[in-house]
Amino acid sequence: MKQCSACTQKKMSGHPLGNTPIQRNMEASMINVTKTYLGDIDQFKRYVEGIYARGWLTNHGPLARELTDRLKDYLGVKHIILTNNGTLALQVAYRALGLSGSAVTTPFSFVATSSSLQWEGIRPVFADIDPDTWNISPQHIKRSIAEDTTAIVGTHVFGNPCDVEAIQQIAREHKLKVIYDGAHAFAVRHAGQSVLNHGDISTLSFHATKLFHTIEGGAIITNDDELARSAHLMCNFGISGVDRIDGIGINAKLNEFSAAMGLCILDNIGNILEERAQIAHRYTSALESYLDLQQPQADSELNNSYYPVALHNEQQLLTVRTALNLRKINPRRYFYPSLDTLEYLQPQPGQPVSRALSERVLCLPIYPGLLRSEQDLVIRTLIETCGVTDTDYPACSAAGVC
Repeated sequence: MKQCSACTQKKMSGHPLGNTPIQRNMEASMINVTKTYLGDIDQFKRYVEGIYARGWLTNHGPLARELTDRLKDYLGVKHIILTNNGTLALQVAYRALGLSGSAVTTPFSFVATSSSLQWEGIRPVFADIDPDTWNISPQHIKRSIAEDTTAIVGTHVFGNPCDVEAIQQIAREHKLKVIYDGAHAFAVRHAGQSVLNHGDISTLSFHATKLFHTIEGGAIITNDDELARSAHLMCNFGISGVDRIDGIGINAKLNEFSAAMGLCILDNIGNILEERAQIAHRYTSALESYLDLQQPQADSELNNSYYPVALHNEQQLLTVRTALNLRKINPRRYFYPSLDTLEYLQPQPGQPVSRALSERVLCLPIYPGLLRSEQDLVIRTLIETCGVTDTDYPACSAAGVC
């Protein structure tokens, strides 16, 4: 895939894009990388009125139970335990699996993936990523397994499934547990089923920045009955019934107000996914000929939770970001820096693919309600700032943005 030309702000004489200045009302609100979807306020109020009437605010209330049942059906999973955030979901997962020693994980992810391991006394050992899918590389996993390794922790980066079949084979050979950080993978499918069905445990984040959210929240998903029972107990202090405590636990329960928001969002999830797909298709049509894009895992249905692009180098990324910021567009550097560079996780062998990619990736705005004119502005700013060549021009012209 052809990379963008060297950055330049120079207008190209005679070129339709070069002769069309990009302008935006500076009184307009910022176009952020994401915008929280809130659903119907009247529906949310009705749920809240029910909470007030019952006086049941937390501790496995009726809305949390309803959300649990509906999510199991929608996602096609056997067990789902709701938590009050995605990081606690990871921590409880590690505890439920009895992990110790070290875990092989990805350096190209949000910091919670590795920090939650370190917090639980498990040493993260990084394995480099695949340069096309941007997920943890099975070949590098094999090289990173040590005598004390007890697990592989992968992230479905930007909702793109890991090579779950290859990872499972490695886990079987080395008798390792597999946990997937599926923070970005809500509603993602692989090989005809939810990607969350892979591994011993998968986790979700329901933070307000996610396409499905409960304001703050998360979930643990497993097909194992005993793991589900253990995780459920651990999320409620280890309490199994009146006057009975069966083991160690913490408070990771989801409250009723958060569950109410989740129910409102779930009612509209089809429209949310469809609108994201339309925006992603438009970006791809305009940009794929001259920017590097993440390559989807084979046999997968994605959710377009993010729209990442890889610039030619870090200097070009910074130039593009500045140009977008000047037009009140706020992209984000996900994920920077590469986690293998963090001082508190040293010593670590360097992971060159992750380090190089982390310097190049910028996530563009994508969310329901992003106007077509705003999408055009994002695309045109990228094209103008990178410097479109005559070869590049037909792609953006066909997309109707230059």
